[in-house]
Amino acid sequence: MAMSGCGSKKKSDQIITQRVVKKAPQQPVKMQEYNDERDVPWIGKSYHVAINRMPSDSLPMVKDETGQKFVDNIFTLTVSREDGSVFFSRQFTKAFFTNYITDVYRKAGILEGIVFDKADGDWLEFAASVGLPQTDEYIPLVIRLSRMGELTVSQDTQMDTNGDIDEKAAKKNNDEEDDI
Repeated sequence: MAMSGCGSKKKSDQIITQRVVKKAPQQPVKMQEYNDERDVPWIGKSYHVAINRMPSDSLPMVKDETGQKFVDNIFTLTVSREDGSVFFSRQFTKAFFTNYITDVYRKAGILEGIVFDKADGDWLEFAASVGLPQTDEYIPLVIRLSRMGELTVSQDTQMDTNGDIDEKAAKKNNDEEDDI
């Protein structure tokens, strides 16, 4: 004879949870130094492009929502001619891009990267990013340098994917199917 109890259970006023311990901010976080040098064929000649990233304690630090401090960066971009003479040299900080970023990135972002993209006619193109430290959130920018030394900046609105290759392959497959 089995007995089953449908009686009332004792209710407890105790709630068991884990205590969330807030981490204390560490020392300011710095990105590593970065150097990239390459020779680039441009307007019929070879140019040497050098990009250097240096964390800088002289720039204002930014904080994330936990209070963690991050050191911003200074980038130096130098473009030299074949004979070694300097065609263009400039240092960039986040302040240079202030007209192209939002208030959130002005306050909490750092200049994370500048990289060479391509030579396009009379222009050398570089990709730059101002991002929120240790996140995947950033504003992509395009820096263009003309053969006359003129510099332009804009937000990058193009998605950087291999979609062009996939689209060409799909078009080729569609064309072949049309031939059948």
